[in-house]
Amino acid sequence: MKFIYTAIKPDGKIATGEMEASGAAQVLEFLASQGLRPVALKKEEEGQGIGSKKFMQSGITIADKVFLTKYLALMLRIGTDLFKAIDILIADFDKPAVRALLYEIRENLEKGQPFHAAFEKYPKYFSSVFVNLVKAGEQSGTLEHTFEQLSINLQREQSLRQEVRSALTYPVILVGVASLVVLLLVSFALPKISALFADSATTPPLFSRIVFGIGLFLNNYIWFLLILVIGGGFGMWFMVNNSPSAKKVIQRFIRRAPLVGSLLKKIAIQRFALTFSSLLSSGLPILDALSITADAVGDEELKEAINRIAKEGIAKGLTIGDAFKREPDFPRVVTNLIAISEKSGNLSTILGTLAEFYESEIKSSVKVLVSFLEPMLLLVIGIVVGTIALAIIVPVYQLMGKF
Repeated sequence: MKFIYTAIKPDGKIATGEMEASGAAQVLEFLASQGLRPVALKKEEEGQGIGSKKFMQSGITIADKVFLTKYLALMLRIGTDLFKAIDILIADFDKPAVRALLYEIRENLEKGQPFHAAFEKYPKYFSSVFVNLVKAGEQSGTLEHTFEQLSINLQREQSLRQEVRSALTYPVILVGVASLVVLLLVSFALPKISALFADSATTPPLFSRIVFGIGLFLNNYIWFLLILVIGGGFGMWFMVNNSPSAKKVIQRFIRRAPLVGSLLKKIAIQRFALTFSSLLSSGLPILDALSITADAVGDEELKEAINRIAKEGIAKGLTIGDAFKREPDFPRVVTNLIAISEKSGNLSTILGTLAEFYESEIKSSVKVLVSFLEPMLLLVIGIVVGTIALAIIVPVYQLMGKF
């Protein structure tokens, strides 16, 4: 079996490695013979080895990335060299995915490869923004500042996600419970009531017959309808992720929805401001920064607008402010601030402030959306359940009146 060890050398440096052994005692004996003091010893799990591709099956979460960037920033700030910082992180992290990534980073560094190369291999977990910021920090010798900025940005993203998720939890639970109640009524109550009237040779009112008919149809074809809904949802998800034109059409439709459309637009603008600000602060050329930002905003129309700004505006000699003012997808307040900050020479700072402003706007919009959704959902649920109950009660009273 293979063991992964972390030990301290006589000169105080940290050494890590792998060893095939019959047990932990053999590894400890080997370390003692080499004058190494063991710090951590773990049996390697399947798919955890250096360079293994299987480790990504367990995934790297945003919380992992926050801890990783914050820890690296701290270690570099106190003067720890990059190799030692990574060795300490390997010893501290228990999650196989992160440990394997750190092993790969160390391997790359030992081979003389750039630090960002390992992150670049996994675009599913590390965006082009993350990779390019690390690359810029590596080239300019400001990795400490880069990791500090990345940890702050990731924390803000994590906080915003958690706030939105917690705000929408109650409406989602409400919809789930209501759907379950309606499903039970349609599956059990309506067929039995309908059969009761059929056996009694009593004709229910038209209103009740319509409700019974809809209920029986849903009961008979419930699995087909569920498969259709799930298949349709999967098909839409596939188109959104694989067809930019389909994604653009769907996003355009959602944009016209009240409250939701404006919320998604604010999220896209916030991502733009935060990403563009971070890339400019790292010293990336403005055209490269715009190209990377366009891929990060998550909105096809805004992405096209940013690409036009870069290729048809700035690349052809327009000022940044004038290029942005030509695009109606950006709010007037954003384009005016960009034009003013360009003249004053503090564009990245103003964009950072703009990102904070839109972050607070997103939180407010989510609260408004939830305050609108909750009573609307309760009203719809009440109408559906009340309609079914009324359709059952009216003919029952009619039937009882005959006795």
